[in-house]
Amino acid sequence: MATVLLVHHTTSPAMQQLLEAALDGTRAEGLEDVDVVLRPALSATAVDVLAADAFVLGTPVNIGYMSGAMKYFFDGIYYPTLTARPGAAYGLYVHGNNDGTGAVRAVQSITKGLGWVAAHEPVIVLGAPTKHDTQAVWDLAATVAATAAGLVGA
Repeated sequence: MATVLLVHHTTSPAMQQLLEAALDGTRAEGLEDVDVVLRPALSATAVDVLAADAFVLGTPVNIGYMSGAMKYFFDGIYYPTLTARPGAAYGLYVHGNNDGTGAVRAVQSITKGLGWVAAHEPVIVLGAPTKHDTQAVWDLAATVAATAAGLVGA
């Protein structure tokens, strides 16, 4: 059974909507054999990363960067897991008010260092999430889960 670790910093109703879409995506038809572990960014650990096959990451954009909680997660897991998951699939969704590129760039830099591979393009949601936005996050999470299960290539 494949395991997807969903690390999130859900601080607003918009982030809650996106988190629920991500969870629904990991539970799509055909993904019943994928175990999803949900962890807030402030409590996710290197042990969680070592037990996972793939990752879905969700963060708000704070001052043009990922949230401090997501940075705390990466700071805590980076060296203990640096060579543990090369090639692991991941997906990223971010929510901001007017720009998300800085947060995406920062996460991509860290995941590249970890050797993780994007299974889906990052989803940037600006303002109130629309049905299109939640569908995009659903697709992202379903793709990561399907990749972890070996149903699609990374």
